[in-house]
Amino acid sequence: MTVLEELARHGVIPLDDTPADLIRNFINDLYLIEIRSLRNQMRAGLIAKGDYANRVEDLRKRYPILSLPIDYWIQPE
Repeated sequence: MTVLEELARHGVIPLDDTPADLIRNFINDLYLIEIRSLRNQMRAGLIAKGDYANRVEDLRKRYPILSLPIDYWIQPE
């Protein structure tokens, strides 16, 4: 999967002049919103404590692009 395909999965279609760090920060913010939501659900008793780690792992698998160095996000000119 390419970086652009991975970004599109999260609803991000950058323009040629969109800074890579802006895009990365946006994707990271999406991840943080989801991880905090999971934590809040666990605290509210909606997710069993034993199931929480599995859900966090599943969430991390949906954001593999965050483990990719930002230099790889930029297409060579």
